[in-house]
Amino acid sequence: MLGLVAAALIAINLYTDWLQPLRERLAGFVAPFYWITGAPERVGDWAGEQWRTREELLEENSRLKRQLLLLEQRSQLLAAVKAENTQLKELMNSAETVDERLLVAQIIGVSPDPLEHVLLIDKGRDDGVDVGTPIMDASGLLGQVIEAGGSSSRVLLITDASHAIPVQVLRNSVRAVAEGTGDLYRLKLRHLANTSDIREGDLLLSSGLGGRFPAGYPVGEVISVQRDPGQAFAEAEVQPRGRMNRSRFVLAVIGDRDEGLGSE
Repeated sequence: MLGLVAAALIAINLYTDWLQPLRERLAGFVAPFYWITGAPERVGDWAGEQWRTREELLEENSRLKRQLLLLEQRSQLLAAVKAENTQLKELMNSAETVDERLLVAQIIGVSPDPLEHVLLIDKGRDDGVDVGTPIMDASGLLGQVIEAGGSSSRVLLITDASHAIPVQVLRNSVRAVAEGTGDLYRLKLRHLANTSDIREGDLLLSSGLGGRFPAGYPVGEVISVQRDPGQAFAEAEVQPRGRMNRSRFVLAVIGDRDEGLGSE
C-alpha cells in the first residue's frame, strides 16, 4: 500500500505541478536541517583557513627575523669598516707629522699571558721591520719590535713591566725614565728628585736617548705626583697616550737605528 502511494506521488511530481506549493512550504522547514548538517564541514574549512593563516604569519615572522638579523649584521660590519677607516685616517694624519718612513701594520694577535704585554703585527723583515722598530698609533708610542719574522713581528708594549723608555717633559725638557707597570693604563716615573719640576698634566715625549725611539713622540701624560719630604725621590704616575688595547692598525717607524733587543 505504501509502495503504491509513493509511486503515485513520484508520478504526480514528475508529470504535474500539483505538489509545487507543498515543496515550497517544506523547503522552509528543511533548510535549517541542511545548515545544521553542513556545519561540521564549514567549521573544518574555517579551521583550516585559520591554521593556514597562522602558519603563514609564523613563516612571515620567521622570515622577517632572519632579514632583521642580516640587516643588523651588515650594520655592524659597516660600523666596523667605518671605525677602521677613521683609525686609518688618524694614522695617516699622524704620519704627515713624522719625518721617518712609516709603514701601516695590522694587529693580528695578542699574547694570552695577562702578565705579558705583547702584540703580533702582520709586518716583518720582508717589509723592512726589524728588531727595535718603534711602533705607534695616532695618539702616541705603543712599543717596539722584539722579534721580527719574515712576514710578522712581536711587539713589546711600553706598559710591560720589563720595559722602560727615556722621556722628557714637553713644558721644560726635564728628563726621566718611564717604566711599565704591567697595567695597560699606567706607567711610572721612578727615582725623580723631589725638586724635579714635574706636575700633573705634563705631557711626556720620547727623549731619543739610547737611540731606540726617535725623539719627540708622545708617550703619556702625568696624572699624579707623590712627594714624601722624608724621601730623596718622588714618584709620578703616567697615563699612556697610545691606545694600548684599542688600536687595530699601527704604524711601524722605519729608519736608521741600531739593532738590539729589550728595553731602553
